[in-house]
Amino acid sequence: MRIGIFSGSFDPIHTGHAMIANYASQWLDLDEVWIMVSPLNPLKEGTQPAPDSDRLAMASIVAAHCPRVRISDFEFSLPIPSYTYHTLSCLREHYPEHTFSLIIGSDNWLRFNQWKNSDKILNEFHVYIYPRPGYDIDMAFLSSSVTVMNDAPQALISSSFVRESVKEGKNLNYFLPTEVFEYILKKNLYK
Repeated sequence: MRIGIFSGSFDPIHTGHAMIANYASQWLDLDEVWIMVSPLNPLKEGTQPAPDSDRLAMASIVAAHCPRVRISDFEFSLPIPSYTYHTLSCLREHYPEHTFSLIIGSDNWLRFNQWKNSDKILNEFHVYIYPRPGYDIDMAFLSSSVTVMNDAPQALISSSFVRESVKEGKNLNYFLPTEVFEYILKKNLYK
């Protein structure tokens, strides 16, 4: 199968993430999308995400409502911090029957050259980039291993906005899937 890896902290997963996972699973040349919750993003050092189990549970809520979208805790078995090339290589080794691609936002693409082994990712895996408002992609510098998801819906929302809004006691209906918002409130996350 062709698997798209949509990796991130998902702290928390929000409607924008859900839209991209659902879109990628149906409109791209992929059989499944795996939402891969990362234990620690090396480019976000100094921040402490919500517990792994809570971020996985919230991602599971989204996956349950999107056919062909699964969650994965695969990175939790790998050394920290999580480097994408290492993750993709280990996935390829553990699941030789699948081919893996990476799904990232244009915000991450603009600093992709800072990623460890970014050149190896481009040489060995396909990368799908979903546009994010305010992060324009220079199409002249894209290789054949990169596809821009120009028709993907865009949502101007971020996990940091969600965390701050929860802290302030805001109602986040429509910013988060309802069950994710209920989970955050029940677990008293981001207070």
